[in-house]
This record gives sequence, structure tokens and C-alpha cells, in this order.
Amino acid sequence: MTEPPPADTRPWYADVTGYQWLVLAIASAGWVFDAFEGQLFNMTRSQMLPDLLNAAAKSDLVTQWGEWLLSVFLVGGTLGGIVFGSLADRFGRKPIMALTILFYSVFSGLTYFATELWQVAALRFFVALGVGGEWAVAAALVSEVFPARARAQASSVFHATSIFGTWFAWAVTSWVEKDWRTAFLVGVVPALLVLWVRSGVEEPQRWLQAGEQHKRMGSIAELLGDWRWARSALLGMLLATVGLGMFWAVTVAGQDLTRHLLVSHGMDAAEAEQHAKFAYGFVQAAGAGLGLLCFGPMAARWGRKPAFAIMHIGAMLIVPATCYLPQTYHQLLAILPLYGFFTLGIHAGYAVYFPELFPAHLRATGAGWCFNGGRLLAAGFLGISGWVKSMPGMDLPRAISLLSMLFALGLVVLVFLPETKGRPLPE
Repeated sequence: MTEPPPADTRPWYADVTGYQWLVLAIASAGWVFDAFEGQLFNMTRSQMLPDLLNAAAKSDLVTQWGEWLLSVFLVGGTLGGIVFGSLADRFGRKPIMALTILFYSVFSGLTYFATELWQVAALRFFVALGVGGEWAVAAALVSEVFPARARAQASSVFHATSIFGTWFAWAVTSWVEKDWRTAFLVGVVPALLVLWVRSGVEEPQRWLQAGEQHKRMGSIAELLGDWRWARSALLGMLLATVGLGMFWAVTVAGQDLTRHLLVSHGMDAAEAEQHAKFAYGFVQAAGAGLGLLCFGPMAARWGRKPAFAIMHIGAMLIVPATCYLPQTYHQLLAILPLYGFFTLGIHAGYAVYFPELFPAHLRATGAGWCFNGGRLLAAGFLGISGWVKSMPGMDLPRAISLLSMLFALGLVVLVFLPETKGRPLPE
């Protein structure tokens, strides 16, 4: 009987070439600023909305506009992921990645000149088009360029770099303080990445070969018309819906929980706001970044589905613990990294897993459909979150704890999805 070949015990990066590292760096830089543009609004809305509405910061009008603008962003991200993903499968990864970066950087910078909220809404929609599209293209590019044994870890590193975008947004908004316009003007900086993309990226051989075979490149009709791909597209979208919906309902609530604790202990609201921004934008984000990095090794060792299951179960456990165990600000700072680790670490799995579900001629289209289609359905979690938090007698810790139970929906979806560990990319 033939002996099986010995297991490869070398580090995952042993065979990674200089060009593959370059692709990871470029894709990650685009995703860093992608996250930065998304977080800018979260960290400036408490200054922007009262300013443009000429209303009190805690007024119902400010709250309503804040939720509506988030919904506009989710819709734009969904459309951008699907449209630009399809275009990337048709015309190539390089030109569409450059276009998406220009979209989110230029329209973010134009927010500096906004004087009405309808202008902010329109600009945030166009920013979201670029944000959603860039992820779809970059995730497909990384999965196609890296060798199979390094794919999960590289994709995990790619997605984890979004934390630098959160830190950058925190640093910029802390620097400008209440001058939200200058923060958005900084958003033009990523446009410089286009030069790097144009000079450093080559089209993957997998995509070129698919084109030579005259396949229906980027066809949404084929994606949804062929049950092999439609099943993965629909189930993947539901899986992303849970993680992305819980991001808005639970993950970002780390900032609210911090503010709630500090104000309940008698701290001034303005000072509590600054402490909460640090707790969320730096401390919790550090744990989230570690969670994103760890997903790749977990997926490579145990499989994609077990890694997702661990993250979902961990999130259901850590959220109530974070809501009720800390009694002081420093105790909360100690547990928030774990809160970020599990509630956000799930997201790296989307970059690892979704490109592995689709063939080269539909890879960016399918990945964009899953991740950004999940953004649109996640808007429903905003409604659920608002309803739970407004229930009579409901305080914030209890509401966040109850919402965290929705992570269980992800475990149900996982039952019906395939395991891709050890399998070649579909062609």
C-alpha cells in the first residue's frame, strides 16, 4: 500500500512570492481606506447631524436622520458590490478596483462642501457604491492570486486590515474634534492608491483563462439561474446578513455601552463621548483586528464552517458578559477586546469563504452578491434593534444582550452550506 505523502509543516507563507505579497498589500490598502470611509460617518454623525439640522444632539430628528443615512449607505453598498463585482468579472480586476477607490474617495471628499442633508445622503450613497465594490474585487483578487495552502490566511489578513481604517478614522476625528468637514476632506487621500493599483496589479491567470474559454463573464443571470451557484449565493447572503446586521445592532454598541456606563456613574456627557470613542475606536477595534486575523488560521486548521460556528457561539456568550459584568470603565476596557474579537472576527470569514464558492467568471460577482446583498438585508436588523431598544422598561445592556441571540441564525444557515477546506477553487 502506498504511504500518504507527509504533511506539509512549513509556515503558510513559505511559498508566497513577492508579487503575491504586493497584491495583498494593494488589496489591503484599498480595504483599509474602504473601512475608513465607512467609519467616518459613524464617528462624526454626532457633530454633523445637529450642525446641518440646527437641532439638539439628542433630538428625535437627529436620530431619525442618522438611521436613514445608515440605510442609504447599506443600499449603496449592496448595489456597488453587485454591479462592480459583475464589472470586475467582465472587464478585469485592475480597472474596476481603481474605479471603486476613486468612487469612495472623491465622493467622501465632496462631503466637505455639503450644506444640506440630502446632499450628504447622495454623497454617502456614491461612497457606498465604491466601498461595496472594492471589497468584492479585492477579495476575489486575493483568493485567485494566492496558492491554496495560503489562501485562507491571506484572505483573513486582507480583511483584518480594515481595523487600521477604523483606527485612522478615530485618529482623524479625534484630531479635528468637532470640525467634521475636515475629516471628510481627508477622505480624498485614498485616491492616490489608484496609481499603485494601475502600476502594480496584473490580471489573475484564472480570470484570463475563463475569458479565453468564452464563459459568461460576470453574468448575474447565470449566478442566479444555475442552482449550483444560486444556492451558494443565497445562503452566503443570509450568512453575511447575520454578521453585518449584528455589526450595526451589537458591535457598534460597544461605544454606546461605554457611554451608558460612564454617564450612569455621573460623568459629563461630552467627556463620556470622548472616552466612548476611544473605547470603541481603539480598544475594541484592537480585539476585533485580532479576531479577524485569527479566523484564517482557524479556518485552515479546522475548516471554514467550524471557524464560523466558533465565532457565532463566542459572540452569543461574550455580549451578555460585556453588558453585565463590568462595573467600572477600566473593567469594561478589559473585556471590550473580546467583544470585538468575536462579534467582528466573523467578518474575515466572508473574505475567506465567499470567493471559494464561485468559479472564476463569477467569483467577484458571487462574492459581491453574498457580502453586499447581506448589507441590504442587514438593514432589517436596524429596525429590529430600534424596536428592541425602544420597548417599555428596556435598558441598553438588556437590549444588546437580547439582540446578540440573533447570532444563532448564523449557525442555522451554516448547516446548509458546503465546506470548502482542502478543495480547489471552482473553475
